[in-house]
Amino acid sequence: MISAWFPANVSTYGGQIDHVINLIFVIVAIRFVLAQGAIIYFAIRYRRKPGSKAYYVHGEGLRQAAWILVPALLVLVCDLAIDAAGGRAWETVKGSLPPPSMAVQVTGKQFAWLFTYPGADGRFDTGKTLTEDTLYVPVGQVVHIVLQSDDVIHDFFVPELRLKQDVVPGRKITAWFEVTKPGTYEIACSQLCGPAHFGMKARLVAESPADYEKWLKSERTAAEKKTARVATANPVNG
Repeated sequence: MISAWFPANVSTYGGQIDHVINLIFVIVAIRFVLAQGAIIYFAIRYRRKPGSKAYYVHGEGLRQAAWILVPALLVLVCDLAIDAAGGRAWETVKGSLPPPSMAVQVTGKQFAWLFTYPGADGRFDTGKTLTEDTLYVPVGQVVHIVLQSDDVIHDFFVPELRLKQDVVPGRKITAWFEVTKPGTYEIACSQLCGPAHFGMKARLVAESPADYEKWLKSERTAAEKKTARVATANPVNG
């Protein structure tokens, strides 16, 4: 199948998306072979021959109409099958988002990705942790990402997750994923966003829950120490 050429799927819903793509590929391939085969057959079978006269077919009979109605019915059935498979995948990915184990704010800007983690109280406006160009997530947990842009339209794209979502200025768009395999995966911007668009890349690092918690704890500790140093260096006059 065509999905064998794709990067390895590491998300829980990636299989559904691959199924839709494979289904479209198979149906279109069969249509192509049948259509081209019919054209070649009729071109040879009814080519001009000495002593053979051409004649006009009105196409008013049921037999002639069947050449149009039957293929049209088959196309309709195939399209409905694609719509059904695509609808199920859409509902899973874009419909009812599952409850998150964690959430991260993702900000796109020319030409980088900025990731903001909530503080220990779960709020983004207190004790937050910032990382640039690297998104850390735990394996086997539902992650919500709140996408926003500082300037133009970007597109958050992780091929291995089968996740692709536009990031629009002035809007906050929530997407989700659940990684099934530890590893490092590329995050790209797949929307032309300026002269350095090609370099707008980041990494998604999927770790075990224990390793992720260890990393998050160390980042929060470092952030608290930095805040304390700044407060000491700039005391507020009473």
